[in-house]
Amino acid sequence: MRVALIQQAFHGSREATIQRSRELILEASKGGAELVVMQELHTSEYFCQSEETRFFDYASFYEEDVRIFSSIAKEGGVVLVGSFFERRSAGIYHNTAVVFEKDGSIAGRYRKMHIPDDPGFYEKFYFTPGDLGFEPISCSLGKLGVLVCWDQWYPEAARLMALKGADILLYPTAIGWFDADDLDEKERQKEAWIAIQRGHAVANGLPVVAVNRVGFEKDSSGVLEGIRFWGHSFAFGPQGEPLALGSMESEEVIWVDVDMKRSEEVRRIWPFLRDRRIECYDGLTKRFLD
Repeated sequence: MRVALIQQAFHGSREATIQRSRELILEASKGGAELVVMQELHTSEYFCQSEETRFFDYASFYEEDVRIFSSIAKEGGVVLVGSFFERRSAGIYHNTAVVFEKDGSIAGRYRKMHIPDDPGFYEKFYFTPGDLGFEPISCSLGKLGVLVCWDQWYPEAARLMALKGADILLYPTAIGWFDADDLDEKERQKEAWIAIQRGHAVANGLPVVAVNRVGFEKDSSGVLEGIRFWGHSFAFGPQGEPLALGSMESEEVIWVDVDMKRSEEVRRIWPFLRDRRIECYDGLTKRFLD
């Protein structure tokens, strides 16, 4: 299966950014992509750098954005994974991924389960934790284990997707560093981000794809300097073998050919799921074992 990772920058407005997304998606389609994966919250800037109620207005575009990207998926004839700010009701908003079929129909949704709250990443102010569970989304290409950004740090999420039959793990992402951090700290952060997700591939015998944004985005409140999103979108195979790696700064389409039969072969020689001691894991449902 040919997969395209759309590593994109914010272009100053929703309209300009969506137009650029369309161009990149159609470029991916012309390059033979069957599955196209966008980054987290790709129709806007990463607004969670500050806590401002005006940004809730962005969620009012949810239905329109779904219609737009449904049309683009149909135009390109691709399965498309998008990421949107969903208004569910007054005071209830979600960070929601939507999977569009090749004909533009909606195959399914996933609402981000793990919500961070760190300087520059104030997502708990905006997003209600997801309530759709860790359910793979079935489409014409198989079962997609769609997770979002902060979910990528939790092996439990990847494992549950694998146990429910996901054929591939997909992580739309928005992650970057602060320019004030020293070079060693920046490298530690990036390498940790890559390592944890590569581990999900190995532990579950599944290919993993993560798509990050690029470019510097200033904090609109002026409290923080801003975030420099580090790109490096990547794909790993089911043994953790590198399949693709994007640049740090360039907006680009990253193509990767994923052998969807490899998981069967790898799990026959590394049967981690077979050897799990499920009768001994009850403590995992506790916050901490005092």
